[in-house]
Amino acid sequence: MSDTEKLLITSTHGIDDPERCLLPFIVGNGALALDVDVTVFLLGSAVDLAVKGKAAEIEHLSGMPEPKKLIEDFFALGGKVLLCGPCSNHRGIKDEDLLEGAKIGGAAALVSLAQEGATIGL
Repeated sequence: MSDTEKLLITSTHGIDDPERCLLPFIVGNGALALDVDVTVFLLGSAVDLAVKGKAAEIEHLSGMPEPKKLIEDFFALGGKVLLCGPCSNHRGIKDEDLLEGAKIGGAAALVSLAQEGATIGL
C-alpha cells in the first residue's frame, strides 16, 4: 500500500444524529474494502461513538446498516479510530472506556494524518 492510499475521515456527529454519525463508518468500510488505510477522527459529540456500549444506543434507521455491526465491521476490516483529546476529556472518556482499536489522539495527530493522504469531513 502506498502513502497515497490513506484516507482520513473526520466527523462531529454523535449518537443523537443516527444518520450522520454512521456515515464515517459506511464510507470507511467501503474504502477498507478497496484496501485503503482508513482512520476516522472523531470530534465533539462524535467521540461517544468509540465508547463501549454506545453503538447499541444509536437508533437503527430503515435502510441503514445496523449501527453496532457497522462499527464492529469497521474495526474488523482494519479501520482505526482516534478521538479528540479535549473532547474526550470534557466528557470524562478514558482509554479504558474505548472500543478495542480506538484511542485518544490530539490536534497534532489529526494534522499529521491530514498531511498523509486524502481527507473527507462528514
